[in-house]
Amino acid sequence: MNRKQIIFTGGGTAGHVMVNMAIIPEFIKDGWDVDYIGSKTGIEKELIATIEGVTYHPISTGKLRRYFSKENFKDPFKVLKGTLQAYRIIGKKKPAVIFSKGGFVSVPVLVAAKMRGIPAVIHESDYTPGLANKLAMPFAKKILATFPETMKYLPEKKAEWIGAVVREELFNGNRKKGYELTGLDSRKNVLLIMGGSAGSKKINDAIREGLDELLSDFHIIHICGKGLVDDSIHRKGYVQYEYVQDELKDFLAITDLVCSRAGANAIFEFLALHKPMLLIPLSLQASRGDQIVNAQSFAKQGYAKVLEEENVTKSTLIQSLKDLRQQKYDIKDKMNEYKVSEAKQKVMDIILEQAKS
Repeated sequence: MNRKQIIFTGGGTAGHVMVNMAIIPEFIKDGWDVDYIGSKTGIEKELIATIEGVTYHPISTGKLRRYFSKENFKDPFKVLKGTLQAYRIIGKKKPAVIFSKGGFVSVPVLVAAKMRGIPAVIHESDYTPGLANKLAMPFAKKILATFPETMKYLPEKKAEWIGAVVREELFNGNRKKGYELTGLDSRKNVLLIMGGSAGSKKINDAIREGLDELLSDFHIIHICGKGLVDDSIHRKGYVQYEYVQDELKDFLAITDLVCSRAGANAIFEFLALHKPMLLIPLSLQASRGDQIVNAQSFAKQGYAKVLEEENVTKSTLIQSLKDLRQQKYDIKDKMNEYKVSEAKQKVMDIILEQAKS
């Protein structure tokens, strides 16, 4: 009897991988053969390597640069090469369905899937669709949205709102282990700082400049980004990490407040865990503005406070975090009204429906 086969794709940032990581183990448990098509050097390769039983296929891919670069002229050829590579992989694996989380590596995969006649499902986490997903939409059978407001940006016949997919393991953090791993304690509010998978020098610098004042109010877990740990800083109540994965659930178990970028997957996870947050979205100079809209939506609903990146200084960050601490109970009350949807199961059901059709 032939085993069922599925291919996942998506990458460039951790946000384009986390939903896949939540769903892949379920398909493996149900007896599916799982393959993953990603870029050669993206973070998705490192993250997917942690899941046993997944075969990873690197392909060539382009990149959206918001500045002039000679690499922009090479990207169309990289995408064409990636499409041919994906076409061969899909032809060899013969999947029943493909699930895409977005990012530019997904575009050649979706094009190749259409050429091979394989149904594809896209998941869009952000309030407004990213360029990669916009390019890939014509080649997909179904497009799933996290924000209900996103539906107005999607083709009506293909779109379905399913809510946020939250990793279940995040609800299973151990407070004792969290304190043991970090060396912190419960005498002060624990502040978790996350600048996204690539980190944020501006946020990191402002936090470190304000450490004296911040440490009088908080214990701090600082997830800095790859290569951004400052080994010269050794302060009681302050711990640094480049990136965490398995430990995150235990860190969140002891976290009282979060300071974070405004990627959709992350902020919905903080919401589900009832963690009041200060959001510092990527600026328009560094992005298409999707995080700004995500943050504004959460602020409007009372789930978060927002500090624009252009306004980040030591003093504005310290004041914003103090304001967040003072308002944390009001924010938690709002968060208590939020109902976590069964989005993961909905996604899986839709993937299975497309695989049968």
